[in-house]
Amino acid sequence: MGRRLENLEQFGIDVVLERRRGIRATALRAILYALSFVYERLVQLRLYFYRKRIFRERALGCLVISVGNLTVGGTGKTPIVEKFARALQAGGRQVAILSRGYKSVPRKRSWLDRLRGNIVDPPRIVSDGKTLLLDSRTAGDEPYMLAHNLKDVVVLVDKDRVKSGLFAIDKWKVDTLLLDDGLQYLHLKHRLDIVLVDRQAPFGNEFLLPRGTLREAPRNLRRASYIFITKNTGESNETLIQRIRRYNRTAEIIECAHKPLYLQNVFTGERLPLDRLRDTFIGSISGIAAPESFEGALKKLGAHVDLAKRYIDHHYYTEAELTTFITRCIRRDLAVIITTEKDAVRMPHLPEADVKVPICFLRVEIEILSGHESWEHCVARICKPQPMLSPERFFA
Repeated sequence: MGRRLENLEQFGIDVVLERRRGIRATALRAILYALSFVYERLVQLRLYFYRKRIFRERALGCLVISVGNLTVGGTGKTPIVEKFARALQAGGRQVAILSRGYKSVPRKRSWLDRLRGNIVDPPRIVSDGKTLLLDSRTAGDEPYMLAHNLKDVVVLVDKDRVKSGLFAIDKWKVDTLLLDDGLQYLHLKHRLDIVLVDRQAPFGNEFLLPRGTLREAPRNLRRASYIFITKNTGESNETLIQRIRRYNRTAEIIECAHKPLYLQNVFTGERLPLDRLRDTFIGSISGIAAPESFEGALKKLGAHVDLAKRYIDHHYYTEAELTTFITRCIRRDLAVIITTEKDAVRMPHLPEADVKVPICFLRVEIEILSGHESWEHCVARICKPQPMLSPERFFA
């Protein structure tokens, strides 16, 4: 069933991105185009209701920072969240990351809990700042990765981020909440909105959902406090910045790139230098929103990507899928298989005897290319001591 749903989702993506041709695909795009008009009106109506305070935001008495984007996936959000969490922690803030845990598996409630009905499930604690408490399937790949890489940072998963925010304040006395993918989460009042724009596909295919990949119209960039242009390749962003300025004249713009650091064996943890890729024939396997960007990065490091396998974003691998791909790489006499760090946390552990071609992930970090002063100002602005209010207690 899971594989069928993935195939259906992939078909939908191919239709939206115009990889599918023919009468059926064209007719479906026409229907999706009409639905996108309805979707846009609903999005703008919701924003209007919040602006006119018909719908009310919740203020929790601590600093709330949203890191999000206008498009669906692929902007490199997780490394930005990690960079922010490290900087804020170094600046003396007590940080909790709140995620909805996209495609995570919720805990099962007992029949007794269901009978009671009125019990509020607490958020799932991925990390309490000291111990990693959940696996990637239960937590979701991105929250798990953040919790694994960040020490002394609480990571919680819950669709209701007002609830998880109150829980973090009550239990750990945090003073800063980082909303992972929070631009569209308006129920919790944001102090700052950090919006990411992918340089390689700034506004997706320019259509809103479900015809395109935009969650909101580009004009809604006006809500951004800071705009990060991600995945830069060294080329000028002048045209893109001019367009951004049509929607937002005041937000600070920071240009950054994903800087490769090293390779790390998925199963043994061994670290290898990047120069191992130069002039090496490799296999690539990924289940992310923008696989072309990842494969392009490997080629820039000098690798020959002889075999590339792509899955749908957030795909959880099976042993059979990995062993089949390893076998294909052996037949081509490839030296190593490279994946992303986000993919690595979704891979099952294989017996050492089955891993006849090493599988490594590419560890990256965010590098600020321009706008260093804006970045430092952003961090300093957040870390400046804020007067704390008494948060409303949500749990007994």
